[in-house]
Amino acid sequence: MKKKALSFILGLSMLAVLAWSFMPTPAEVETAKAVRGRFERAVQEDGKTRLRERFAVSAPLAGRVVRIPLKQGDAVERNAIVAQLLPAAPTLLDERARAEQEARVGAAMAAVGKARASVERASAALDQARAELDRSETLARQGFISPNQNETGRLNVKLREKELESAREEESASRHELERAKITLRQSTGSSHPMPQRSFEVRAPVSGVVIKLWQQSEAAVAVGTPLLELGDPMQLEVVADVLTEDAASMQPGTAVELSNWGGPAALEGRVRLIEPGAFTKISALGVEEQRVNVIIDITSPQPQWQRLGDGFKVDVRILVQVEENVVKVPVSSLFPLDEGNGLFMLSSGRARLQPVEVAARNGVEAWIRSGLSEGNTVIVYPGNQLKNGERVRQRQMKVR
Repeated sequence: MKKKALSFILGLSMLAVLAWSFMPTPAEVETAKAVRGRFERAVQEDGKTRLRERFAVSAPLAGRVVRIPLKQGDAVERNAIVAQLLPAAPTLLDERARAEQEARVGAAMAAVGKARASVERASAALDQARAELDRSETLARQGFISPNQNETGRLNVKLREKELESAREEESASRHELERAKITLRQSTGSSHPMPQRSFEVRAPVSGVVIKLWQQSEAAVAVGTPLLELGDPMQLEVVADVLTEDAASMQPGTAVELSNWGGPAALEGRVRLIEPGAFTKISALGVEEQRVNVIIDITSPQPQWQRLGDGFKVDVRILVQVEENVVKVPVSSLFPLDEGNGLFMLSSGRARLQPVEVAARNGVEAWIRSGLSEGNTVIVYPGNQLKNGERVRQRQMKVR
């Protein structure tokens, strides 16, 4: 009897060992705890600093700008002279143009001679008219001619005086024409005795610092040529272009974090303006994107970012949503269900499917509105083969 009982127990043990050997091995999974804390959803983009107001000083006249002694970073006061303009040098004449100009000089000299002769002729006619008037006045006093004839003589003298005045004006005009032709010929050939030139002073419209010198060396410039830029480096703002769908969730006053600008700590900022007009930009992958510029004010104390300058690169993190004291899980634990989202909870060594309501998510965490409590253990990175109720073995992961 004892021998039969021992054989029975041995058989059961062998069956148990055999059954255990064919049992499926529990899947090894990574887990994390549902925690309560601060949830942030942010838009991260590259930004660039720029002056809030910049003033471009350009040439108001065409001419030759004198070398500008200012350097980038120099401070200037309002109405201070920042540049001087001189008249442009005359154009060079080729052989044909020079010969034509010399001919014009000769023609002007001939016109001067002709005008001089006209003056002499008018002067002689005036002398003759005055002499005839003297004779007629003498004869009128003696009663040999009528007073009317004497009046005609006076009018003739006035007429000759006007003719002489006109001839002298014509002579003066001819001399000026001759001088103009000589000046043109003299300047085009680079003759000595250059004429003194008056400069036009370009003044600073505002007080500020020289940000950029567009034209430092002496050169000929046209009207509107930019010479330099002025601005206040202590009045900086940050501009970042974001996707239009991200910009729709922002508003003026949204908090911003500015990092990787070169300083030891991140800076704080606020969205001041979302530009109303978007633009198309090609991404690094060749995809067309609609983007819009977001203007950000730096709210950190100025001594913390005084090393920032115009055009510096910063990383922008715009906090479009901040919620305190909410339940969070790693976003890698979620997967889609027919009606929303779900995850696997770890309960008594088994994976239990749990539908949840996700209020929001970012790249790391998800805010769970309902379906989960603080302290629940969830499975992260669940495989496609994991089934509801399946036995699993926990492998703890580090939670951020």
